[in-house]
Amino acid sequence: MNSKFSFLIIALVTVFNVNATESEWRELDPNNTVLLTLPHGKVVIELAPQFSPNHVNRFKTLTQKGHYNGNKFYRVIDGFVAQGGPEDGSVKDKAISELKIEGDFSIDKDWAFTLVQENDLFAQQTGFKEGFALGRDNKESKAWMLHCPGVIAMARGNEPNTATSHFYITNGQATRYLDRIMTVFGRVVYGMNHVQSITRTSVIEGDTPVDKKDYTQMISMQLMSDLPKEQQIRLAIENTEHPSYAKKLSDRRKRDNAFFYKKPPPVLDICQTPVGVRRIK
Repeated sequence: MNSKFSFLIIALVTVFNVNATESEWRELDPNNTVLLTLPHGKVVIELAPQFSPNHVNRFKTLTQKGHYNGNKFYRVIDGFVAQGGPEDGSVKDKAISELKIEGDFSIDKDWAFTLVQENDLFAQQTGFKEGFALGRDNKESKAWMLHCPGVIAMARGNEPNTATSHFYITNGQATRYLDRIMTVFGRVVYGMNHVQSITRTSVIEGDTPVDKKDYTQMISMQLMSDLPKEQQIRLAIENTEHPSYAKKLSDRRKRDNAFFYKKPPPVLDICQTPVGVRRIK
């Protein structure tokens, strides 16, 4: 199978009428959706206040104040993260108070999600809730957001409760070893190709360093609900709680497509299990 074709199957964003399948799809709430404009394109981020309320509130507040406008991505490592924010030590940076980490959250016996995998390498269970990839430990009665590609999380110092306004977006493989020790508060749902195009600031040893003037700038960061309707990007996300999604997971485990002349084990990696996105007219 052509690799480009395979990628399109997974990543394609389709224009559709949301009313046709409203039970299987949910439209993003513009109050919890952020539009990041880069020099080369637009990126849509869905925030997760249900899992990281304080960080989401901080990010939304700073966004509405224009805090990120004109900032740059100053730490961009291929296959790892694109990190950005105000210049370290600047007045703008020092003015922001530190946040208590929200690495995980408590759950009760009735808490449920759409199970993907038991005994994942980093979690007792993994699954989706409202489109977000989560880990769960029933013995601890805890759940947490996972460092899958495209998630947005708050950067911090060595101490847990030192996050301010600097954030990163994972641009490569899943950095799952960061689960629970960082605060993930959303994920990119549109424009990941533009995230991948952010200029890498880290070079191999011996290569010419990247000049700071060439770092990728955040033209603007805006809450979607603050934009005029005609400028908003309306998206719908596959409903991971709908029975159709559970069937999709089951079919994916079986790999019944003729392409798989040798069947892999019936195992799913949650970070490579897509949740569909569609653009609404």
